[in-house]
Amino acid sequence: MRLRTHLLLTATALALAWGASPAWAEEAVEMVGANTEQPDATAIEAAPAAEQGGAPASAAPAQTQPAADADKQAAADGTAEDANDPLEGLNRGIFHASLVTDHILFRPLALGYRAVVPKPVRNSIRNFLNNLDSPPIFANELLQGDFKQAGTTVVRFGINSTVGVGGLFEVADDWGFPRHTEDFGQTLGTYGMGEGPYLFLPLAGPAPPRDLAGRVVDIFLDPLTYVHMGSQNYWRYVRVGTDAIDLRERNIETLDDIERTSVDYYASIRSLYRQTRNNEIRNGQPAENLPDF
Repeated sequence: MRLRTHLLLTATALALAWGASPAWAEEAVEMVGANTEQPDATAIEAAPAAEQGGAPASAAPAQTQPAADADKQAAADGTAEDANDPLEGLNRGIFHASLVTDHILFRPLALGYRAVVPKPVRNSIRNFLNNLDSPPIFANELLQGDFKQAGTTVVRFGINSTVGVGGLFEVADDWGFPRHTEDFGQTLGTYGMGEGPYLFLPLAGPAPPRDLAGRVVDIFLDPLTYVHMGSQNYWRYVRVGTDAIDLRERNIETLDDIERTSVDYYASIRSLYRQTRNNEIRNGQPAENLPDF
């Protein structure tokens, strides 16, 4: 009973973390960041003035490349049926409610975290959290039959846990062992399972059935789920909360740019989520049905 209670609370905390800061956003930044075009400064400065009647109505922020690509894909999706989004009306309502929560709570928390915690410390925190994710990543690589990458994950964990002082410093990447992420949703995808209808859940964010089930399974694949420290185990929630705030801080500008320049923010996020997840499942291999970044 005690274990089941802890698992339920951990799952809830993970859902809260996902809502606070989409974990896929970090991968999205890596996928499209190199091709991101900076918005035109004149257009950006003109936008607030336009709202106050001080600039022509045509002045608008220039669209960044990720938002442009997402908008193109969203336009290609067309109807909710084409986008495999049968509950689009409900999803949009939840999305906009979540957006309000993000603007009121999570984004200010991320900005405060950035202002208070120096960047080198934030980087060490991120390195430490990434190192803790190694066991479920390793398990999913084995399930996918990717034994070479699984070996790399073991080597990375060993190097960063020792030379990297418990994972505080990213040494393995400098030594030629780059980080690679896997989750059970990706594992199901590699075996041909479709994502199912698109869902955007309260606090959980984008959560098609395949990926939602994958998040639950990953809880059981994480050895730390079964580790008890005292009677309350607050450390789990500190881990999840810190992870969420740190990821949100790392994606402030990216999400701001997409929101500001997207024709349809909801459709752009839906498209970017799918592009990112497909890219993860293919391990970066090109596909004809995705934009050429």
